[in-house]
Amino acid sequence: MSPWLLLLLPLFGAASIFLTKAALSKWISLSVSLFVFVISILMAVQFEQWGRMGTGLRSETSWINSMGLTLDLGADSVAMMLVLLTTLLVPLCVWSSFNAITSRRKEYYAWLLILETAMLGVFLAQDIILFYVSFELTLVPMFFLIAIYGGKNRAHASVKFFIYTFTGSLFTLAGFVYVAWQYSKTGASGWSFAIHDLTIFASTQLSSTEQGWILLALLAGFAVKIPVFPVHTWLPLAHTEAPTAGSVILAGVLLKLGTFGVYRFVLPMVPEAVVAWAPSIAILSIIGILYAALICWVQDDVKKLVAYSSVSHLGFCVLGLVALNPIGLEGAVLYMINHGLSTGALFFLIGMMYERYHTRDMNMIGGLAKSMPVWSFFMVFFVLASVGLPGLNGFVSEFMCLLGTFVSTADADQWPGVLGPNYAVVAALGMVLAAMYLLIMVGKIVFGALKEPDSTDRGSLPVDLSLREIGILAPLAALCIWIGVQPTVLTDAMRGSVEKVLSPYPQFVEQHRPESNTPIVIPQSVTQDKEDHHG
Repeated sequence: MSPWLLLLLPLFGAASIFLTKAALSKWISLSVSLFVFVISILMAVQFEQWGRMGTGLRSETSWINSMGLTLDLGADSVAMMLVLLTTLLVPLCVWSSFNAITSRRKEYYAWLLILETAMLGVFLAQDIILFYVSFELTLVPMFFLIAIYGGKNRAHASVKFFIYTFTGSLFTLAGFVYVAWQYSKTGASGWSFAIHDLTIFASTQLSSTEQGWILLALLAGFAVKIPVFPVHTWLPLAHTEAPTAGSVILAGVLLKLGTFGVYRFVLPMVPEAVVAWAPSIAILSIIGILYAALICWVQDDVKKLVAYSSVSHLGFCVLGLVALNPIGLEGAVLYMINHGLSTGALFFLIGMMYERYHTRDMNMIGGLAKSMPVWSFFMVFFVLASVGLPGLNGFVSEFMCLLGTFVSTADADQWPGVLGPNYAVVAALGMVLAAMYLLIMVGKIVFGALKEPDSTDRGSLPVDLSLREIGILAPLAALCIWIGVQPTVLTDAMRGSVEKVLSPYPQFVEQHRPESNTPIVIPQSVTQDKEDHHG
């Protein structure tokens, strides 16, 4: 089954929406997105190397051979998991918009499907040109979703979102072009934009200085998208002003484009520079964890609180990425999935509350367990998942990220690193702060005396959640429980891909430690990659 189906079907659905009546647009969008989800499930079931390194999903298409341009699609197990997360969240976002979107419906549902194509293109691209085009294309639908369907300050939010992310991406493009240009000068095979070719070349042939500049160029785009402190200021405003579906897509998938970029390009392409800069990246991540957590503590707008919590939570994800060992990196990938599920669900719940009460101010609303017991149950459940309650998905990924950081020491046996216990202990304070501000939020809006705005217009919505809204939240809750109880299904599947990405690092950590005589085991795949490249 060709992965091109995942990209072309949403585009076909978006085009067909404009040929039908506005009343049918939501059903077309839901049908197409569900069909794409089913196809992604079938592809995952048939995945040739699920759990092993390699492109278990692959489609090769030549484009401009003289320039080495291709339109190759493929995925390892990590990319396939993010594809499944994307194809799951999009139909839920469409379904959640049935009552919320009442004007310009054709455009809205068409933009959602175009956005799905762009996001899937990022995860499936095997060529940096296709990756970059898809990466930038995500800005356009999200810009219009915020600018047209957002809140009162939507114009400022959409422009700030676009400028921040687009400007950072230009530096990333410059880094890609430099690597491709240097590759073309080797005279081996001329130009190539294949991710595999450029990754092997950059990691083995470029100097440490060149790798350092490329690292900064790539992080300029990926760090903004994650976002990492101090380039995070666009995110809370965009989240607050975006429609519910836009916030869910932002938290669930778009932020993961940055962390996936670090996994896909930064770690394997410039390992020597990563070893040198990992402590600085970790410090920025820890600052973001603690700083955003303290901001959450004083928020009155529940949606802005959850938005800032994403900055804090994804700091753990970045820590796991630069821990440079399988425990941390597996935890980081798992965090991408878990954050998309639990935080995406929180934005759904906030949107459902807002549709009924038209406010997100915790000073104006509270005690909803009395009037909305089903909504309150899901709210408490997903907050506990975000806090990291053992038995739910958030605990596994946070624990692995912190454990990977803790054991990321120079004297580790097979996977030495450059962080260590000091980084992990300080970052762990973020878990305590997260529990405090999230549980305080639950205490205000769920428990206590019932407090509702004077003018409450629910329209056609029932007091508590409808079956449609329960159907949106139930699969996310089931996945949170399943991953919390059986995380090894995912960690075993990604292990081959993770170890392949990390294979050069023992060598470079040893080089970075000049006064050490401790022997170190270098995975065989490092020398094999070099032999393959030079051979």
